[in-house]
Amino acid sequence: MGISQYIKEIGRGKRGARPLSREHAADLFGQVLDGTVTDLEIGAFCVAMRIKGETTEEMAGFLDATAARLNRVSAAGSQPIVVLPSYNGARRLPVLTPLLALLVAKRGLPVMIHGTATESSRVFVPDVLAQLGIHARARIEPVADGEAVYVPTELLCPGLKRLLDVRRTIGVRGSAHSLVKLMNPCASPAVIVASYTHAEYAVSMAAVFELMKSTALLLRGTEGEAVADARRLPQMDGFVRGERVTLEAGRKGTAADVPDLPKEIAPEHTAAYIRSVLDGSTPLPESLSVQVEHILRLAHS
Repeated sequence: MGISQYIKEIGRGKRGARPLSREHAADLFGQVLDGTVTDLEIGAFCVAMRIKGETTEEMAGFLDATAARLNRVSAAGSQPIVVLPSYNGARRLPVLTPLLALLVAKRGLPVMIHGTATESSRVFVPDVLAQLGIHARARIEPVADGEAVYVPTELLCPGLKRLLDVRRTIGVRGSAHSLVKLMNPCASPAVIVASYTHAEYAVSMAAVFELMKSTALLLRGTEGEAVADARRLPQMDGFVRGERVTLEAGRKGTAADVPDLPKEIAPEHTAAYIRSVLDGSTPLPESLSVQVEHILRLAHS
């Protein structure tokens, strides 16, 4: 079915729009990823879905379409790959996704961060990784046990990168920004570490993980990044092949200050802090320590 017919269904506003079946959602999203539709139609799709919101079945269909077009990453060994989506970056707090990745890799698991910069005013993970001597991969290659790598979105799926870039034109996030936090870009077993910023997303993302039979960790992250806030211990929910497991109830309250946490979010300051934690000269925040242990538990489930 042509995209104009789909837009008629989803573009009737929040109350008048009709949900798509999983199959129709996959067909629609596939057309968008393949670039067989016009820029105007892509913009209409993004705005319509932003107003309507995705159902669980629709997001599953979007993920199906993406999976069919992914250049998947494999593990070089027998351990599952820990997947860290990184699309938000740092606005007020240092982005500690690289620290989480290196801590997990230090425990012997292969770790893949995937992402792209979605706006110009934040510090993104590749900026910090470069300070640590880790550079973005130029091609799809297996990830070794104990290795942490960064894979740009355009290597995984060029069409998905183009869709994410639409935000710079229309000014709002779209379905692709939710999808990248849920997708499994691996050809071998994986643990997806996903984060949300508002409580309602915890419910919708959990429903997708259950439907997709994912193994995943879900938490309220740091400014949208999939790493626990160093100032608080958040609730962490786990999923093992779609079955929910209790991991961490969390603790109310936010610490006013974390000793040694850099006040500046510049990449060099964040990288220096990460080095000091890894070499043991600076204490590891409790929330990150707990998150690492729960990732390991899921990886061995």
